[in-house]
Amino acid sequence: MKVNVVLEPSDEGGFTVHVPALPGCISEGDTEQEALANIREAIELYLEDTEAERMPAGGPNIVREISL
Repeated sequence: MKVNVVLEPSDEGGFTVHVPALPGCISEGDTEQEALANIREAIELYLEDTEAERMPAGGPNIVREISL
């Protein structure tokens, strides 16, 4: 499964990352790699709690794509 994520530098340092197609699915990390690892875990937890028919499709501009 491929999921699009948006990775942005945080004002406080490090990086914030969110998934446009999964409202409220957001994480952060001190490095890009840490932020991406953290969002992978957040996505897995989000999908465990969300039924497929309730998930919204699409999203805003995509900055990065990751594989789970």
